[in-house]
Amino acid sequence: MEGLKKILIIDDDSLVCTSIANIARTLGCDPSSALTLKEGIRAIQSEPFDVVFLDVNMPDGNGIEMLPQITKSHGSPEVIIITAYADPDSVETALSLGAWDYLEKPFTMKDFAQLLKDVLLYHDSTRQPEMPVSFEKEGILGHSPKMKECLALLSKTFNNDSNVMLSGETGTGKDLFARAIHNNSARTGNDFVVVDCAALSPNLVESILFGHEKGSYTGAEKSQHGLITQAHKGTLFLDEVGELPILAQKSFLRILQGGRFRPVGKTTEIESNFRVISATNQDLGKMAEMNSFRKDLLFRLQAVSIHIPPLRERPEDILELTNYYLHRLSKKYDLKPKRLSAPFTETLLQYSWPGNVRELIHAIEGALTLAHDSPMLVPKHLPQHIHVQAKQNTVADKKMKPASTLTNKTLSGLKEFREEAIGEIEKQYLKELMHRTKGHIKTACSISGLSRSRLYALLNKYGMTCSPFPS
Repeated sequence: MEGLKKILIIDDDSLVCTSIANIARTLGCDPSSALTLKEGIRAIQSEPFDVVFLDVNMPDGNGIEMLPQITKSHGSPEVIIITAYADPDSVETALSLGAWDYLEKPFTMKDFAQLLKDVLLYHDSTRQPEMPVSFEKEGILGHSPKMKECLALLSKTFNNDSNVMLSGETGTGKDLFARAIHNNSARTGNDFVVVDCAALSPNLVESILFGHEKGSYTGAEKSQHGLITQAHKGTLFLDEVGELPILAQKSFLRILQGGRFRPVGKTTEIESNFRVISATNQDLGKMAEMNSFRKDLLFRLQAVSIHIPPLRERPEDILELTNYYLHRLSKKYDLKPKRLSAPFTETLLQYSWPGNVRELIHAIEGALTLAHDSPMLVPKHLPQHIHVQAKQNTVADKKMKPASTLTNKTLSGLKEFREEAIGEIEKQYLKELMHRTKGHIKTACSISGLSRSRLYALLNKYGMTCSPFPS
């Protein structure tokens, strides 16, 4: 059987296992079956699989809870959930935890065979050696796993004209990503036009975007091209697109559909060929549900979606960013190079950076100003709130991990030590959260500010079963 694609079916219904196995064999695969989760986990630990079909309601637990463990196993199999009891919440949880697809029983042999072909083709494509991501990054820095994923996805936008939606918190560098897309695309020789949607006046938005004819409204003393005309053959960057007035959204959708528009006061239409890149720090999906953002426009704008992670989720990149901007700002202000003291470095790593990379840059700039001729940066050179919070986090770490317990085991690196301490805090918080809310997921999400899928993922991470908790 060497060389055949290996399929594992984890389902307590032997008839389902037999049916899937027969289809897999007709496609030249080598199938195996497990009637319990324990048996399935034992199988993936003993050999690699290409695809795992996983039932939800198993005799010894909830299959979805095992998803992270299965997807991270040797071979990194694609996991397809199969269940006779589908519900929207479990769909969201399964897909957010890495499931390739979610399939409801019963299914036809023809549809299932096509699904298996598709997933095997996809799995093969992901196993190909990755080419190094090499392009003009426009100042985008970071080698953390999350940033590598973003950069790999970013590089796939260069050779096509798809509209791109960039999401992420304020200060994460969405504008840098937008410029990187433009400057590495076929449109790089043409204009990159920025539209600050948050600054658009509702009364003048159509004039600013589409242009106007002389005398078309009071104050229109001469004809003027709009930003959309300026972006012809180039890129239109809609920054904070969630702030685009609802009436302008309708007009803009019409342009995306036909590529033609009519400036204010003009009787004929004109054409503009441009690519759209949008950026937002809001949940446009929720806004669409509340009718404050058009769903049809959202679908058009997010042909490709890239979520840029906050700095606190990629602490591995903090020192790289610090050294880069320290050198850049020192050169800008003609300052002698400065060393980072160990406490200064530790403060940077302990702080949560709610303002993300932008806040880090301002903090470094401020530290250089205060340090002046001093050859070394110390915590006192940082804004007080950063110094205070970082020190509080350090104290919390020590309380969670008393020094006396460290002598009983090998001392780990600072990063591993901090992550372990934070993990303990998260675990205690979740335990208390679920206790106080009596396991009610909706209430827990409301209190914690976590999405349902993120809460499920954290519960699973710390071994807290989520299946008994009501929605």
